[in-house]
Amino acid sequence: MASGATVNQNRILQLDVQGVPQSWVSPERAAGYYATGDVVWTVGETFMTMRGGINAASGVQSCIDLAPIIAVNGCASVNLFDIIPTLTNRKLFARDRSVCAYCGGVFKHEDLTREHIHPRSRGGHDNWQSVVSACRGCNNLKADYFPHEAGMTLLYAPYVPSLYEDFILSSRHIRADVMEWLLARVPKGSRLI
Repeated sequence: MASGATVNQNRILQLDVQGVPQSWVSPERAAGYYATGDVVWTVGETFMTMRGGINAASGVQSCIDLAPIIAVNGCASVNLFDIIPTLTNRKLFARDRSVCAYCGGVFKHEDLTREHIHPRSRGGHDNWQSVVSACRGCNNLKADYFPHEAGMTLLYAPYVPSLYEDFILSSRHIRADVMEWLLARVPKGSRLI
């Protein structure tokens, strides 16, 4: 049985024909795209070969070499700038590099909380631009106050991750070559760089 890291590192980044990330796919799914001729272009060196059956007439075993990034026929009908990634604590803590927005300490994910800058009890929203990572101590100290009311200062501003950042935030183990490709496309002000 493969470890979780190995399984995740074998996932392939699927793009549309214009290079817009669509999803992480399994090698088996990618092989299906290759077999049907839907792979238009690839990025990176072959990292895995899928082997199939042996042709009865030729005696040759079928095999498909997989690249870590594949572009398939079709294009996304959405504007990259209209996509808002799903907000989860894991992605939030990764966006903020596990740094508390108030004390600047670096914490394990289990020691962080989703902190609403504008308290929800006072009309605040639960979205990327309204939340930061905070340690439990700072979150308790701030309570249902605005930062200035609690005498606290934000050390960094919240922001909505781009689609490329979201693909990085949504996966725990990304091959180095795929990470390099994604990082080359994140905005210059990203905390992930």
